[in-house]
Amino acid sequence: MDNYTGLLHKTTIQSAREKGRMSFKTNAVAGQKRPFNDERITSTTARTTNNSHFSRPHTREKPRIKPGLVVDVEQSIPSGPSEYTQREEISATPRASVDPYLSLSHLRYGIPQELVRNLEDMGINQIYPWQKQCLLGPGLLSGEKNLVYSAPTGGGKSLIADIMMLKKVVMDPSAKALLVLPFVALVQEKVRWLRNIVRGIHREPPPTSSRYENDKNPWRQRADRDAVRIVGFFGGSKVRATWHDFDIGVCTIEKANGLVNTAIDDCSISSLQTVVLDELHMVDDEFRGYILELLATKILSLEHRVQIIGMSATLSNMDILATWLDAHSYETHYRPVPIREHLVYDAKVYPADTSAALFSVGFTSKNNGAQLAAAPVREIQNSQNKELQESILNSVVALACETAWAGYGALVFTNSRVGCEADALLISRAMPTWDSLDSETIERRLDVLSDLRSLSTGLDTVLEQTIPYGVAFHHVRLSHHEYKYPTSSPVPPAPARRVILHGARMGRDLVGPSMLRQMRGRAGRKGKDEIGETYLCCKPQDLEHVVDLMQGELPQITSGLAPKSKSLHRAILEIVAIRLATSLESISDYMDKTLLRHSSEHNMSREEINSTIDYLTSSGYVSQGPFQTYQPTKLGKAVVASGLDPEDGLFVHREFKRALRAFVMDGELHILYAFTPVNEPAAQVNWQVFRNEMEELDDSGLRVLSFLGIRPTIINKLAQGGTLKESTPEEKDQSRVYKRFYLALQLRDLCNELPVYQVANKYDMPRGVVQSLAQTCQGFAASMIKFCDIMDWGVMSAALDHFTDRLRAGARSDLLALAKITFVKSRTARVFWDNGFKTVAIIANAGPDELVPVLMQAQPSKLRLKDHDEEKYKEKLLAKAKVIADSASRLWQMQIQEELDAYAAE
Repeated sequence: MDNYTGLLHKTTIQSAREKGRMSFKTNAVAGQKRPFNDERITSTTARTTNNSHFSRPHTREKPRIKPGLVVDVEQSIPSGPSEYTQREEISATPRASVDPYLSLSHLRYGIPQELVRNLEDMGINQIYPWQKQCLLGPGLLSGEKNLVYSAPTGGGKSLIADIMMLKKVVMDPSAKALLVLPFVALVQEKVRWLRNIVRGIHREPPPTSSRYENDKNPWRQRADRDAVRIVGFFGGSKVRATWHDFDIGVCTIEKANGLVNTAIDDCSISSLQTVVLDELHMVDDEFRGYILELLATKILSLEHRVQIIGMSATLSNMDILATWLDAHSYETHYRPVPIREHLVYDAKVYPADTSAALFSVGFTSKNNGAQLAAAPVREIQNSQNKELQESILNSVVALACETAWAGYGALVFTNSRVGCEADALLISRAMPTWDSLDSETIERRLDVLSDLRSLSTGLDTVLEQTIPYGVAFHHVRLSHHEYKYPTSSPVPPAPARRVILHGARMGRDLVGPSMLRQMRGRAGRKGKDEIGETYLCCKPQDLEHVVDLMQGELPQITSGLAPKSKSLHRAILEIVAIRLATSLESISDYMDKTLLRHSSEHNMSREEINSTIDYLTSSGYVSQGPFQTYQPTKLGKAVVASGLDPEDGLFVHREFKRALRAFVMDGELHILYAFTPVNEPAAQVNWQVFRNEMEELDDSGLRVLSFLGIRPTIINKLAQGGTLKESTPEEKDQSRVYKRFYLALQLRDLCNELPVYQVANKYDMPRGVVQSLAQTCQGFAASMIKFCDIMDWGVMSAALDHFTDRLRAGARSDLLALAKITFVKSRTARVFWDNGFKTVAIIANAGPDELVPVLMQAQPSKLRLKDHDEEKYKEKLLAKAKVIADSASRLWQMQIQEELDAYAAE
């Protein structure tokens, strides 16, 4: 945290206002910078522009509200400069002219000049002193030593791993690297970033004397063999690349684990040289952490050295992690954009510095209530509007609007979906009126509304009311597009000048130190803000907890493995299935390399290992071979290859065994049921909707219902308020069948081109959940096809594989070819089809001007400008039509080449 003196009781918003530095646009709350005017608080009649040619949003404008003013509290000003004031006066980071090691072109780093130039093109002209110290750690640049390091969010930690990984891959053409991230959005963003970094870089192919000297060398077969190929791997991805098709694989945790398992099993793992584990604190995650631990432990168990680079902004016991990974450790608290932290209580703002009086004087009692004895630096006056009578709500709206009025972005965290929408609506009602905005801002917001309304997911009615005033929000019920369009980054949440926490709870539980640090770390944007601010608005009943929380230590990271648990079952099954360990001794050696061995005093005993092997043997996953060794069964290999937990694998195996006896092929539901994940936490069933859909099923659907053991009498009872029993293992499995079928019904409608928002409304599901379901099922479908292949169920595999294209396109069979064209999704494809553009060739041979009218039909309920600006709208559609025509031309050429190749083969 930054030191805080009396000089700093003015907010950075005030400082910017006084110095006239209003140069930053914002998408988070206000969409347009503007000079600050105190009259904006007391009057909604701000300056107007000639906006008569713009259409207003099709919503009834609610009465405007005025939050209380945020004012200074007069107090004595201590002497002496703070860290922040020094940063304003002089550059806090030395330049490369002062320290040559701050330039990545320095010979000590040994980075290829092409890579250095690309980094400079991306705005990375030099590194920070802490990055220099970290990179020059013992054996790091040579790949001889692993690295675990921690740096605050926004401190430049990702660049360290990028440099080490890219240097290895660029300089060693035979080397491969994996970069592991926890979320799909992060994977997609990182792929785009890395592709820009390696653009134009050419490598020398491996020498013929290397391990790639045979004619079947995949390097020689790749057309781009001298380039650095970046491929993203995540659930629902269209990519079917193999281990040989990439140089750097950017993966989710589960995909990375699967890739490593496959490479160990087929003995191609020797090319792996670097593994980056981003967000390393996720190893402590309750649900997925143990998979990350298993991945790292397998890497540590390989015969050749693989450099492991682990990083996070919230690592506590780094010494244990460094010992586990045999790594050099480095920690820094440096942020290029420093953060000022505040506590807001009883409409007063207190500086939350560790050395401030706030924590040294503690609490005093007055009228049986807690009070802070420290002096506030600012106060938030009461509002005259009844909607803002609650002190904490008034504070949140006032602080958010103050930020936006000054031309900066604010990010507000709330504890629930309802609270998120309520805060967004109130903040939007306090923002400048529609007539006060300039034409550029209005056009940009209209474009966002238009784009969202044209998507199959539809547009949330509350978001439709807030976007015109520069306010967006995001929660689970919204689609991915509704987050991506209004904000500046696809990775939630985007950084902002000011972060405001509406209370210290997420749901009913208090925010933990790790989550609090993650949220506060979003304040301040490198290159856009010179400072970041956080405000934790605290309720009276939480005050004492909040004071402890703001100074609390991060919890210790522990292992997710435990005796007699599914995580231990999976750990041992995986290493036996890929032949990494096949005896009691080698299994014990493997377990000694886990984080469990280093994070607790518990040593995995032979009895516990034997107990796990007995479970795997009795389940049909493992059999005992000669000389006290163990080998996987076909089922064991199928479960590991498909990424299932052993317990889930048994359920899937039983379902498929039953399906093999009587698979319903004259409809879609049985196949779609097979594509539905076995564990879908968001599968909340509306039993009345279930009953209605059941009554509409045709003969094929009813046979599937009967075959799965779903009883209509049970559905009727549940629709009348009954409860689905889940006490015994048998009841839990049956409950899983009912929930999977409910999701299969949704997939059926999606594959038949029903828009996401209509599916969500029909089944009483959040639109974001329905959209995620469609993507998750694509990844699960690929796993089920792999499961069937390994089990030698070729007919079942072929049936499933035939339907995956429809699942991916979200369309009927006649549109599958059109849906491969860029920008042509299921709805747009249907409009093209209905207008006579029924093949890729027809679209490829059409002029972009011919496609514009079709695209206009595919934009229902679109908010458009008046006739005055209709040409601008058509220009945007024409640019989109050109991309569609170019994409269709490429696909058509590929089709022609395939036909020629097939003819030549005959």
